[in-house]
Amino acid sequence: MMEEAKDGEAMAAGQPIDEVTMLRRRLADAEAALGRETQTAEEQFRELLDASPVMTWISGSDALCTFFNRAWLEYRGRRLEEEVGNGWTEGLHPDDRDLCLETYLKAFSARQPFRVQYRLQKSSGEFAWVEDHGMPRVTNGSFTGFMGTAIDISDRRRRAFTPDEQSVRMVFSLTERERQVLVLIANGRSTKEAASTLGISYKTADSHRSRILEKLGVHETASMVRYAIRAGLIEA
Repeated sequence: MMEEAKDGEAMAAGQPIDEVTMLRRRLADAEAALGRETQTAEEQFRELLDASPVMTWISGSDALCTFFNRAWLEYRGRRLEEEVGNGWTEGLHPDDRDLCLETYLKAFSARQPFRVQYRLQKSSGEFAWVEDHGMPRVTNGSFTGFMGTAIDISDRRRRAFTPDEQSVRMVFSLTERERQVLVLIANGRSTKEAASTLGISYKTADSHRSRILEKLGVHETASMVRYAIRAGLIEA
């Protein structure tokens, strides 16, 4: 109203308002109104997520997490301020951290959905297995980040098998990177695909594969897969 009064005063004083200026003002008003509507819709969306029992997260177009719902925060025993950004990664098990983040960032760059299993620290301090599904978010035709849901699958994994102690000892004699290569190959990835997923050269991945075979005392991929299954690194 004040702006309209000023425009009226200018015209009364014989100073016509530039049409371009008027158009800019109208566009600014429209953008502000749209921004308020978008903000309100986003706030309502997050309120709905907070009421959901499923752990949910949202990241922005820079790949950093901007939101975790109440179910996630209660599971972790942390405040939202502690989890946003890269804060949530503090809860990742050291053996799963690289593979989890690399899977997410590769999917983020490709704007493709992903699924990954990793161990996450609970409010009790114990680590539990979760399965995380993420997918890109598109708003008004523009990519705005990712959204994901996570569920605790610890009971499912415990019921599925009892890890063989000898296999566990053998597998954990490997380095962390060797275990990552083992998991990828045991899940059906080629050495080339494993190298791409981990961001290393084919030669390096193949070298890791050779050392895995040597340390496990086997000679073919099938035996590597059996070790990974018996040790509980992958599901049968």
